[in-house]
Amino acid sequence: MNKKTYANPQDYHRYPNAGKLEIRATKPLSTQDDLSLAYSPGVAEISTEVAENEMRAYRYTAKGNLVGVISNGTAVLGLGNIGALASKPVMEGKAVLFKKFAGIDVFDIEVDEEDPETFVDTVERLAPTFGGINLEDIKAPECFYIEQELSRRLDIPVFHDDQHGTAIIVAAAFENSILLTGKKKEDVKIVICGAGAAGLSCAKLLHASGALKENIMLVDRSGVVHKGRDKMNEYIEEFAVETNARTLADAVEDADYFFGLSAGGVLKKEMVQTMAKKPCIFAMANPTPEITPAEVAEVRDDAIVGTGRSDYANQVNNVLVFPYMFRGALDCRAKEVNMEMKLAAAKALAELARKEADESLSSAYKGATLKFGKDYIIPKPFDTRLAYIVPPAVAKAAMETGVARKEIDDLDAYAIELRSQMDTGFTVMQHIHTEARKEPKRVCYPDAEDQRVLRAAQVIVNEGIARPILIGRPDVIRTRIAELGLSIKEGEHYDLVDPNNNPKHEEYAREFYEIRKRSGLLPPEAEIVMRSRWAATAAMMVRQGDADAMVSGVSGRFDKFLRQAVQIIGPSEGSTSVYGLQLFMDRNRMIFLGDTHVNTNPTAVQIAEMALLAADEVRHFGIKPRIALISHSHFGSSNAPEAVKMREALELIQAYDPELEVEGEMQADAALNWDIMQRTFPDSRLTAEANILLMPGLDAANIAYNLLRVTGEGETVGPVLLGMDKPVHILSTYCSVRQIVNMTSLSVVEAQSKERRSEEEVEDPASEKLKLLS
Repeated sequence: MNKKTYANPQDYHRYPNAGKLEIRATKPLSTQDDLSLAYSPGVAEISTEVAENEMRAYRYTAKGNLVGVISNGTAVLGLGNIGALASKPVMEGKAVLFKKFAGIDVFDIEVDEEDPETFVDTVERLAPTFGGINLEDIKAPECFYIEQELSRRLDIPVFHDDQHGTAIIVAAAFENSILLTGKKKEDVKIVICGAGAAGLSCAKLLHASGALKENIMLVDRSGVVHKGRDKMNEYIEEFAVETNARTLADAVEDADYFFGLSAGGVLKKEMVQTMAKKPCIFAMANPTPEITPAEVAEVRDDAIVGTGRSDYANQVNNVLVFPYMFRGALDCRAKEVNMEMKLAAAKALAELARKEADESLSSAYKGATLKFGKDYIIPKPFDTRLAYIVPPAVAKAAMETGVARKEIDDLDAYAIELRSQMDTGFTVMQHIHTEARKEPKRVCYPDAEDQRVLRAAQVIVNEGIARPILIGRPDVIRTRIAELGLSIKEGEHYDLVDPNNNPKHEEYAREFYEIRKRSGLLPPEAEIVMRSRWAATAAMMVRQGDADAMVSGVSGRFDKFLRQAVQIIGPSEGSTSVYGLQLFMDRNRMIFLGDTHVNTNPTAVQIAEMALLAADEVRHFGIKPRIALISHSHFGSSNAPEAVKMREALELIQAYDPELEVEGEMQADAALNWDIMQRTFPDSRLTAEANILLMPGLDAANIAYNLLRVTGEGETVGPVLLGMDKPVHILSTYCSVRQIVNMTSLSVVEAQSKERRSEEEVEDPASEKLKLLS
């Protein structure tokens, strides 16, 4: 959807409606029957069931996916004690982050009460509403008591994000920095500047991660927290150490780690110079860190540096934690958030940062190269894998420690479910990916120098979908793989073909000359084409059996790639043309649109061909095809040529495949809305909404597809090229890594199908009908 640009923060929070939240019904409420079910009298039966068994509230109400974000406004961001009402914009912001990143609903509640005991009593009384409570922006030391007391009184997870969110990310950074520096957890000296909520939680979690308590030094406004010091509350006294250090400068001398949760500018360059070799400095004060990465770089070139800001590397951002911590806790109905669950989240974050960067990061961070190292030891907030990697780790720890009230038997299936909830196309493509993994094929890519293709190749190898064959200049491809931090290895994971030094060049050139010699092609021209047009090389590899499929189009015009593919591979037997079928997916439906790319004004025979081919393709998805022949006319309401053409196509399709669900000519609203279809043409042969829409011309199909792509919120796959003799697909230049992966999976499944039919000497049913049709 188009994103509105706001002139200032005030406009963002004010327009088009005040605030950032609204409530929407999840059930219909348009008839008297709906009203009686939603409210009185029908709801009384549900309330009675909940009264008999409180756990049924998770079955019948939103409790299981509802978190209370609760604050008293005593420590709001860097603004201090500004009061409960002034904290509401921040709490609303927290709510939308829960929804965006983990699909969790939130009520934000601002409690005008600073007395800890009264605050706890108030939240306790509100607790039946929620499946979990996220405490936010409550000052220390009161926040420690409030969280501990609520956790003791309630049987739902209570999580003070200011404490534990930061600590979990710090523990993940600690894990990965230890790997990079080669140091030992039990040997490193750690300084934590700031002994508030986050500082103390960091100290506890670092200790639980393997750091020795005697090697952790807290520093607050009064200096180093040491044995015998005055002005210590019960919470920081736990970390008082025997030391002669009294100031921050004393503390950081020979320190391996500095974690700043205090105030801007307190760590000086001179202090950094005294730290140990390969120091790790996380200056997390916002908006001004304790020291900037640029200042550290002036005096140390061996430091790992992070901040709380998005404009520097290694940002410590709590959105990496709280949505996914609650997702996992809610889904296993955990009674609390314990240390093991926090450590599990930290470990999952650390492991994710060590994986190859996901394609979502490339678009979210404008193509920045992200690979595990000193500038990338923490995942990025827009890494979509967080949504299905962290929650299962949290849920697993909850179950293993006995605080879960609902067992998740298959954590892998749970991860797939989470991914499908956040990724509109994943559920649809999962069947195709599963089939592809059963028997991977060789797929060649003539655009292999494009970083999207290389990232896709990494995913394809990781998921076991295919054996990539990368076509391009070897030095360029190898260099870019290294720059992108990819782990795929030539020979082991992929094959590389250099068009300028291809052992099969002469064979390919001779074959191309034989194909085109009566179209004016000379032998020297065939030589040049096979060296300079990499798509032609890829097509020839597929033709000659050196590859099973081809995915191209990322770096050039669709018609150029299509022309070369048709010249070398050609249409399948019986086809009079090839066709472009585009798939649009959202949470509620799949729509295949054709012909979006090839035939400007297809004939009735071509539309019938396309219908038979499209039906066969849709069956690869495990879906029953239902075809609507779209027109401005609705079942004979017009005799315009376009409408007549669609009627003729219907007759041809029914003659050659009487079992296929196909209907027309019809208007698009009836095709996609079953109520409209039943009202306007109750005798339709379709049994439900159509999933294949065939248009009378390329204009209509292409316009419809682009409108869906731009205004909808779904994902696209395609164009799927129908009617080719071998699996060949040509993507658009704006395609994503995920679209390349999806098309590769589909190509593999098509290759599997063709191979099976060849081995069984069974003719393609679609081809058989096409021969009759043509």
